[in-house]
Amino acid sequence: MFSGMIFIFAPLVVGYLISISNNSRLDTINVITSNLIYVILALMGLSLAALDNLGQNLQVILKFTAVFFVCLSTANLAVLPLVDKFLPIKTDNTQKKLPLSSMALESMKLILVVGSGLVLGLALPFDLHWVDTASEWILFLLLFFIGIQLRNSGLTLRQILLNKHGMVIALVIITSSMIGGALAAYILDIDIYRGLAMASGFGWYSLAGILMGDAFGPVYGGASFMIELLRELIALVLIPLFIRTKPCTAIGYAGATAMDFTLPVIQTTGGVRCVPIAIVSGFILSVLVPVMMLFFVSLAS
Repeated sequence: MFSGMIFIFAPLVVGYLISISNNSRLDTINVITSNLIYVILALMGLSLAALDNLGQNLQVILKFTAVFFVCLSTANLAVLPLVDKFLPIKTDNTQKKLPLSSMALESMKLILVVGSGLVLGLALPFDLHWVDTASEWILFLLLFFIGIQLRNSGLTLRQILLNKHGMVIALVIITSSMIGGALAAYILDIDIYRGLAMASGFGWYSLAGILMGDAFGPVYGGASFMIELLRELIALVLIPLFIRTKPCTAIGYAGATAMDFTLPVIQTTGGVRCVPIAIVSGFILSVLVPVMMLFFVSLAS
């Protein structure tokens, strides 16, 4: 039952065992990882083009996206304010101007990559049966490099274990997301383990879409990608609005992106006190995305 999960998860573990102190090598790995994400998302678009009844499948993707996004967001935002109530954080009382438009534009590039792959697959008359195999091998390489990035993120196990706010926020996101995922699975009448796997993306749209697409096909992959991308875009709006009054809610809703993409917004609007919390919660969720998603994939029928 777990052989498929171990086979996919192994590159991540191997990568995590590699420690690199050379900054230039780490920069190179970061560039390669970013490029591999673009490549595999383009292949996702090609996979969508190879689907029979494409129009009907796109409707299913939009339906899954809407149901999961509403259920997950509602579950997260219903519980996160309790963390602010019982574990309050002091933030800076200054509000600064943010380049939100440029950050949102960066996210939209990924949608364009998937769309370009879809258009290319529809426009050019060539066989697309090789796409799934190519995506699988590139996924293994991507997970290997992600493992290296996580190992060399500069965050020690001691720092994680001693940050109470970060751990509590991550736990709340995980628990509430599982509830939201189970509810979405019930509404859509799909296997509950598929619903829990879909709920385990925690905002990491590229990896979530790739893993779900590899496990259940491009319909699930496309929906998972859109769900988590929507989370990030909404987080960019919510963080400046709530970071001063409900910092745990703002940081928590950002999910795994709190340690990277949305971190500049958190730091600029919430101050330096919020940075360690965001990094720890984002790091924990980032590590658990492939672990939990692949675990539920292995259980799904």
